[in-house]
Amino acid sequence: HSSLTPPQIILYCYLSPSLPLIPPLIPIVLPFASLPLLPLLSSSFSSPPQMESPKMTSDSAVDKPDRVWCDGCYDMVHFGHANQLRQAKKFGKKLIVGVHNDEEVTLHKGPPVFTEEERYRMVRGIKWVDEVIEDAPYSTTIETLDKYNCDFCIHGDDITMTADGRDTYEEVKNANRYRECKRTAGVSTTDLLGRMLMLSRIHHSREDSMDQEIEKTRSLSTSKCAESPWTRVSRFITSTRTLMEFSAGNKPKAGDKIVYVSGAFDLFHIGHLCFLEAARALGDYLIVGILTDQTVNSYRGGCHPIMNLNERVLSVLAYKPVSEVIIGAPYHITGELIDQFNIAVVVQGSRISHHNPDDSDDPYAAAKERGIFTTIDSGSDVTTDAVIQRIFDRRLVYEARNAKKVKKELAAVEMLQKMQNGNGKLDTTAAVTIDTSKM
Repeated sequence: HSSLTPPQIILYCYLSPSLPLIPPLIPIVLPFASLPLLPLLSSSFSSPPQMESPKMTSDSAVDKPDRVWCDGCYDMVHFGHANQLRQAKKFGKKLIVGVHNDEEVTLHKGPPVFTEEERYRMVRGIKWVDEVIEDAPYSTTIETLDKYNCDFCIHGDDITMTADGRDTYEEVKNANRYRECKRTAGVSTTDLLGRMLMLSRIHHSREDSMDQEIEKTRSLSTSKCAESPWTRVSRFITSTRTLMEFSAGNKPKAGDKIVYVSGAFDLFHIGHLCFLEAARALGDYLIVGILTDQTVNSYRGGCHPIMNLNERVLSVLAYKPVSEVIIGAPYHITGELIDQFNIAVVVQGSRISHHNPDDSDDPYAAAKERGIFTTIDSGSDVTTDAVIQRIFDRRLVYEARNAKKVKKELAAVEMLQKMQNGNGKLDTTAAVTIDTSKM
């Protein structure tokens, strides 16, 4: 478009066969001087993009309250959690997030994978979160909202229950201090647990029982009579709108020191966050290269990566230290890439050994030759393998937890249908109570 200043090109690019869930034609707007350009997205360090989404039209920018409330377990924090918080932030000027402690989560839902301290830190790192309240009660009350000066509570359009079968938002729903946003279909902690249980079973199953084990894990329940509409295994479908909602397009300013890291960032966890925070501290603008599924699988093998490229991109984009991501970044950090993005520092973590998929040349060779390569210590021993091992060590406990959760959700669905006489879509703004005595 010659009318634009400076002149720009609008490309409709085929990104890569490794992006099966992204529509093949994606518009990328860039100045002439940027060519050739790898697929990238920028992430705001501060305010989120303002885009419309379902069930939010009643809250205009003019009448937004100062503080609004979200709460949850936020175990194995994923982009579904982040998307809920992104939507919730648009209801108010500040988003306050309550995170339940380990004792509460274990009582009402089952043992968490991550400790409360890890979960507090992960939620604080999400860019739409303004404040985290530790040890938040599992059931949200008017007293809690008033204590933290929050006008109302926001939750996704599903139902969460206490151990005795009561809606955790019953009190605030009945007081009209409850709002809903759209739940992110295709991902949940239950789903991710299922993927890892599938991974662990594959290494310990006979060949003739492999299909049976995989199918059982995918069901996340010993019962195949029905499945929950909220935690069933389904495919998350990425669109350009979803990607842009997670990014803000901020460019580095003149004189900014640009830092580059790359990796799989599978099952984004506290170790990843600590590493990215340390890398960001070395400069002003952090670019994260996300490796393709094929590249990760070439050095990890098996069912890795557990999350596909699109899911990993969104997980990384959700965090405060990240300024920009390169989707399907090259494994070797070439001089061309360094020049194209004006990279001043290339960073590698020191806690785990480097993966080399094919015994090829050092992927950091160009950066080392230029004297811009460095290693940093994240300060965390948590790795993707360690997370998977936590699941594997207690897989029977997590299988039982998942199965019970599905039963409770099915009972909640049945109760909602009765309340609504089976008419139309489930109204999850209504409070429900179920009988858990036989579960």
